[in-house]
Amino acid sequence: MVDSSSFETLIESPVIPVIVLSEVQLAIPLAEVLLDSGLTVIEITLRTEVAMSAIRLISEAFPKAIVGAGTVTTHDQIVLARDSGASFVISPGISKKMCQAANSSYLPFLPGIATPSEILMAREAGFSICKFFPSEGLGGVERLEMFAQIFPDMKFCPTGGISEANLESYLSLASVPVVAGSWIAPEALILAKDWVEIEARAQRALEIASRTGKA
Repeated sequence: MVDSSSFETLIESPVIPVIVLSEVQLAIPLAEVLLDSGLTVIEITLRTEVAMSAIRLISEAFPKAIVGAGTVTTHDQIVLARDSGASFVISPGISKKMCQAANSSYLPFLPGIATPSEILMAREAGFSICKFFPSEGLGGVERLEMFAQIFPDMKFCPTGGISEANLESYLSLASVPVVAGSWIAPEALILAKDWVEIEARAQRALEIASRTGKA
């Protein structure tokens, strides 16, 4: 049985930047900016061909960085992520096969849920925290408040539509210890090498999180 408590203890920051990298040479300067800003946990989504290489580069260059693989949907991706140096894996959904694959890999795993039935599946598999995705499309804060009443023992990492405008509302929820989103370092800013703006967004995110007592 998977123990997702390892994911909770792994996460040092209440905000996880979700990164889509299409040019691997940008991995190191981007990671440096995020880490210097105080965001030590980084999710690299497996939506591009260079994602695994980026995970390896960042993990090797910054041993203190906690780099994970996102958008993981197959057993093979979990194995590749582990072999590339990923510290955790995140999936947009949940299935018995994915839970078994994560269990055999010994990597902290965050499954994605959208419904009460999926929460039950995750809890029965041993998870105490899940990714809520796509959050804004599924009712956002209001939906999470409802989940908290039904599943008071569960925690959630909302992803999808999270922004600087609604970050505080999410982190103010007792059931939300961490959020993940792409607004801090969107692909356009990365390709433009706008490290100043990315740094400013990261710092503002942590300032907002501090107002909720979670930074």
